[in-house]
Amino acid sequence: MPTNSPPQPCGFGVFLWYSRQSDVSNESGHYRAPILSALVQLESGCMKSIQIYDTTLRDGTQGEGISLSLQDKLQIAQRLDEIGVDYIEGGYPLSNEKDVQFFRRVAELDLQHAKICAFGMTRRKGISAEADPGMQALLASDAPVCTVVGKTWSFHATEVLRVSLEENLAMIADSVRFLAEGGREVIYDAEHCFDGWKQDPDYAAETLRVAAQAGAQLIVLCDTNGGTLPEEIAHFTRLAREVLTPQQIPVGIHCHNDCDLAVANSLAGIDAGALQVQGTINGFGERCGNADLISVIANLGIKKQGYRVLAENRLERLTELSRFVYETANMQLRTHQPFVGQSAFAHKGGMHVHAVNRATESYEHMDPQNVGNERRILVSELSGRSNIIALTTRYHLENDRDLMDRILKRVVEMEHDGYQFEAARASFDLLVKRCAGTFKPHFERIKYHVEVGTDQTGHVLTEATIKVRVEDSEQHEVAEGDGPVDALDAALRKALSVHFPNLQTMRLVDYKVRVVNSEAGTAARIRVMIESADKEETWGTVGVSENIIEASWLALVDAIEYKLVKDETADTTEGTSDNRLAGVQ
Repeated sequence: MPTNSPPQPCGFGVFLWYSRQSDVSNESGHYRAPILSALVQLESGCMKSIQIYDTTLRDGTQGEGISLSLQDKLQIAQRLDEIGVDYIEGGYPLSNEKDVQFFRRVAELDLQHAKICAFGMTRRKGISAEADPGMQALLASDAPVCTVVGKTWSFHATEVLRVSLEENLAMIADSVRFLAEGGREVIYDAEHCFDGWKQDPDYAAETLRVAAQAGAQLIVLCDTNGGTLPEEIAHFTRLAREVLTPQQIPVGIHCHNDCDLAVANSLAGIDAGALQVQGTINGFGERCGNADLISVIANLGIKKQGYRVLAENRLERLTELSRFVYETANMQLRTHQPFVGQSAFAHKGGMHVHAVNRATESYEHMDPQNVGNERRILVSELSGRSNIIALTTRYHLENDRDLMDRILKRVVEMEHDGYQFEAARASFDLLVKRCAGTFKPHFERIKYHVEVGTDQTGHVLTEATIKVRVEDSEQHEVAEGDGPVDALDAALRKALSVHFPNLQTMRLVDYKVRVVNSEAGTAARIRVMIESADKEETWGTVGVSENIIEASWLALVDAIEYKLVKDETADTTEGTSDNRLAGVQ
């Protein structure tokens, strides 16, 4: 390393070195202090602050099936700011009117921490930066930070842009200088940086120097194709830092997940000296996605030593943030997502559950509450007494061995018939009450009928008729819906809402159907999983039958009963901690 590079060990000498650099300028006179002082701040205990740069609203929306409205983008930006993200890339203001409106509207938000970034490309060939529409759009966005991407790989310059290597360097320099002189904090994204370094290291290095000399305050090394290995990321990151030492420009890391290494590569870049990491929430992005910032943040903040990310106590909101973004993007949650997925701390095997009950660290690498997640004990034919005890802890049944045995026996019997309770905790809770003899149905099912037909235009019509008894009153109702389940749900709630008005707060969230086969060649059965929600929580129920309508009806009835039991229990136990399995509890 050159002699003017920062000292490597922790201590006062490191802090003093960075302090002395806070007033430096480059050859163009562009002030370096703001981003430098923020990025290299070394806190007490030699903790190094790593800046989080989120590009969910731009790079993330390039993923297949992902589309965000203007309001969606504003809401996500608000949540990212609340959790302590440092930079939020809002979009490309030249690409569409929605992104133009975003930069206007986001300025109205009372953001407390994050800086908003506008994304763009270097000027076009054969035109000045001042006359380039993209450059003009970046300044017109009024975003305090402009992130501009340029070609680091000589192959891309000559074969994709069809420009000379000299012209590509001029495009980088002109674009960065124009934005810096316009009063913007400029981040330069070195696209295909690692591919470029492998093929033509001298030219790749020169593109970084040119960007730094023109006024970039941070150079981000991009693994655009996602094909680089962690050891290569670390090696080239160190080389890039060495190249940029004369300008005292820090580097960041931006990785894609085409080899399923984006998180590992991001961490390798950080360990090699990168001071900013870019990515998206839940790893959204083109092809295989970007580095998942959820995992990056959790690893840096909890697993690795010497780094600080986000503000204090914000890590506990990672699960909430992850699921909010999924919901806003109308995407299914990735169940097995590390740290925040529903299965991340789920235990099924009886031996595992027994061990976790004694010492959670036996099969958990961390406390799930550290990221706002929770431990889940699953029930299946693989379960043992430990699973049942763990799941019924709130009922204080651990000493009732006979009841434990009855519950376990019933679970095994029902799973033999095709039931599965892993995603149907509500149905399991009702099963426990039935085995204990404490379940009291809120209504009696008399009959139901579903009719499906088409009108003269060919539109499918579904009508459900149901009859139930509540206490001494019979209710007979008819309702239409978008399919049999929706129609049954509408008719059932219509009949029950007179007696139970709180059912109006309940809604169906998801519906899954699967064909299952029982043993010994018996007839195929249909398993229906229904996910329901109200303002407080989400719950799953299951029904199994040879008939899909009957299976759906059973799951739906359980969903309604669970809602009624849950609300009734909340009313009777409010202000107490007694959750014993008694009465309707």
